[in-house]
Amino acid sequence: MQPATVGKGSSSAVRLRAWRDELGWEQRDAIAQGRAAPSSTSGGGRRMTSRITNLEMLRKALRGMSRGDLLIIAERAIELVPRETLKALVGGYVLVDGVADASAANALLDEVQKFQVDSLAGRYFEDFEVNSRNCTEYSRGTDAFIAEFKRLLCGGIGASDTGQYGVARHTFELLFALLRHIDEGHDDVIFFADEGGSWQLGVDWHNVFAAYFRCLAETATAAYFATNVDQTIEDFAGHERPQHLRTAHAVANAAQRAALDPLERRVADRRRR
Repeated sequence: MQPATVGKGSSSAVRLRAWRDELGWEQRDAIAQGRAAPSSTSGGGRRMTSRITNLEMLRKALRGMSRGDLLIIAERAIELVPRETLKALVGGYVLVDGVADASAANALLDEVQKFQVDSLAGRYFEDFEVNSRNCTEYSRGTDAFIAEFKRLLCGGIGASDTGQYGVARHTFELLFALLRHIDEGHDDVIFFADEGGSWQLGVDWHNVFAAYFRCLAETATAAYFATNVDQTIEDFAGHERPQHLRTAHAVANAAQRAALDPLERRVADRRRR
């Protein structure tokens, strides 16, 4: 897919690239010891349908889904099926020959870095002429971006679940930085026919924050932990601040909990007013 518009190299994009480079990719070391399968509950679709009880009902439900939801399901499927049956799944549509697993967390960070570079270069930007009938639709490029973003989020959650806290934290923070770039109003990453923003991606912040805060608790100082928890909640899910603060409190150590206390008291004071 050729981008319709290439990233403009805004100051925010420059800062984002510089921040990425400062992360220190040499830290992809002994932490990277295997990649977990994506969680089926993370990075979920935009809606949940009724319970499916047989294959015919499942086929009918799939036929009615949007292209974006089907892309996400396809991403999950190719991660879950055994490599020997992958050809049976996608044969006739994609040439598959000797597909091998990527090497653990190093590959995850490489994928996130490449995704970020491609996104800032306009790789996923694809617009269309908007009218009253299609103003709620996404372009193929936007659908592809959302599917890949959620796949990488799942990779971060999987890395956190298996104790690869440094790898998972870098994964999350690079993806969060990309969302912040979008939320600053830059239109060089993906195209929205209507009002745009990271909220349109439908991220499951409960699962994502549970994994990210665990990574911070294991790798950050008390002050940095509290500051990042506060800022990340504010940027992406401020309307559910009390619940997310409780999630952070549950995984924090004693010093980190002490640093969180002023934030939690502030929330409690606001709720009493």
